[in-house]
Amino acid sequence: MLLGGMGFSGRHPDADDPWGPFGPSSLVLPELLLVVGPDGVRLTGAVVGGSTGAPGGNGTDPPAAPAPGASLARVLERRWDRLTERARALDPGQSGMVARPVFAPLAIAGEQPSEEGWKRLVGMFAGAVGRGRLDKVVLARRVGLRSPVELDVPNALRRLAASAPESTTYAFRRDGRTFLGATPERLVRTEGRTFRTAAVAGTIRRGADAAEDAALATELMSSDKNREEQAIVVSAIRDQLAPIAETLEVASQPSIMTLRFVQHLVTEISGTLVEGRGLLSLGGLLHPTPAVGGEPRDLALALLDEHEGFDRGWYAGPVGWLGADGDGELCVALRCGIVDRTRATLFAGCGIVADSDPDAEWEESRIKLRAVVSALGIPGPDL
Repeated sequence: MLLGGMGFSGRHPDADDPWGPFGPSSLVLPELLLVVGPDGVRLTGAVVGGSTGAPGGNGTDPPAAPAPGASLARVLERRWDRLTERARALDPGQSGMVARPVFAPLAIAGEQPSEEGWKRLVGMFAGAVGRGRLDKVVLARRVGLRSPVELDVPNALRRLAASAPESTTYAFRRDGRTFLGATPERLVRTEGRTFRTAAVAGTIRRGADAAEDAALATELMSSDKNREEQAIVVSAIRDQLAPIAETLEVASQPSIMTLRFVQHLVTEISGTLVEGRGLLSLGGLLHPTPAVGGEPRDLALALLDEHEGFDRGWYAGPVGWLGADGDGELCVALRCGIVDRTRATLFAGCGIVADSDPDAEWEESRIKLRAVVSALGIPGPDL
């Protein structure tokens, strides 16, 4: 099984960019792969025959070949021993969290665009939609954070998994930097010729209790702005899949996806593929969906390239796994950030349509950042 991700644009990041070590894409074969599923638990080891131990293209060493006379079982046993030794230091307590005394206070180390710039761009894009130039564009922001101590990546992952059990938690490490997150959005999953995807667009905050949650969900379902966002994404996915789908089923109405900090509109989509198509061809057609780019795609991406002001890297790109049988799953890398010792770079985006309000979109972006911020540390008063 290969695991990894692909950048939003496919461009090579600059060497001094936070995304530098990740490259435009990267799929790796793990030395040890633990799979836990309904049919049991499986541990798979991988050894590259004839390996010289020279660093690979992403700066990591390939799995070393066994020494003469060493059995494959012994090589894998030594790897497992090293892994379990490291894991003992991360043994969680009864709360499920690693028992560590430091939970770092966080402060903003930079934003792109600024709040003023964000609101100006929201107004400009909303005006372009209103004039009929495009249907939707998804504007993203990048926020740099700093901590007085090294950020605790394993504990952050535990917190993400505990706070967002309905999401897919992921982490990829390259040259000391870790890209991590917990995304609620699947790009596509395949099993044989069947596939499943979903349109996720339209957002509102969570309430203080069940009654307020229900009221906000009703408001989300009845919001013209959010229903328009959702309809644009559903229509685009349907059109993209039509040429390669033998059958295609689209839910007649969106439902509510409830996360820790937000609620989303989601429409489930499934079907069967024509012969000769699989996960990567599906991912290539669907990415980037209007939920992370815009519609029409080319015009929206051109506007973002001109005005957004930073390289998204793997943010909003496909991350996941691909099995030897061709089955696999790609998710959209959202609710995420890069951690580099005492610094983190987080990302969030909002769909802009004709009646988008700049203040409301800024607040929505802040809500979307909360999951990763709260997993990494204690947010300062300006976060």
